[in-house]
Amino acid sequence: MSSHRPAPGYRPAHPPGPAPVRSPGWVRVVRAPFDLAARIHRPGRPDRIVDEGIRRAQIARTAIGLLAGFWLVLSYPLREGAGGVVEDKFAEVLISAGLLLVLGPLALAAFVLSARPPGPAFYRARLRGPATAIGALLATVLVMSYGLLPYVGTFAFGLGAIAGLFFIPFALASAVLCVHHAFRTADVHEVLPPLLSPLLVWSLFFVQLFEDAPVSAPLAVRLLFLLAPPLSVTALSLWELRRLRVRHGVTIRLALGRQS
Repeated sequence: MSSHRPAPGYRPAHPPGPAPVRSPGWVRVVRAPFDLAARIHRPGRPDRIVDEGIRRAQIARTAIGLLAGFWLVLSYPLREGAGGVVEDKFAEVLISAGLLLVLGPLALAAFVLSARPPGPAFYRARLRGPATAIGALLATVLVMSYGLLPYVGTFAFGLGAIAGLFFIPFALASAVLCVHHAFRTADVHEVLPPLLSPLLVWSLFFVQLFEDAPVSAPLAVRLLFLLAPPLSVTALSLWELRRLRVRHGVTIRLALGRQS
């Protein structure tokens, strides 16, 4: 009789690993809107440059900004209740997303049209990612504004409330991620996010000039917190462009086909 035992020294090409641990069903349900927003708004071009140093710097800047915001709110009396401050922050995120809806397509069009042939045709083929992010955010805004919000308060346990439990966190996650990833413009070229981010934050800066500060802080403090975000984002973007040039040989001139 033949033996089915493996030969001595045999090892399978792909040894079985530990079975993946599945999250409980309720965790997957809660995460579903955030996972979908991440899948839509994160850049997905497989051959794009992913620099770990740039990613860590962006996370650090965001963390410092959040800590500074908490310090400001805790250090000075609020001009309105805590709920009003939260609403202002949500409104700021939505305004940023709205500005990006206008500035993003304009910046993409200017970049593609400024490239020398065959650049325009090459970059147009990469517009699927940004178009998906823009379309998803527009659709979400329309659903939230005209299709869902009028019914959320009416049907406490009905379809409107159930849909709201998904669309409201999805809309907020989409607004944050589309701003963070600059509408997946890295799918078109790596230089676009650092070019687009300062344009967005300086546009938001001019909008905030006409708004009241959320806290009763001295003028110098208010000016610092008003100028710090656009200045820090601009500095980070310039550093990112330099790092792309030094470490990866990527420049704006090369991206536009104007190296000669």
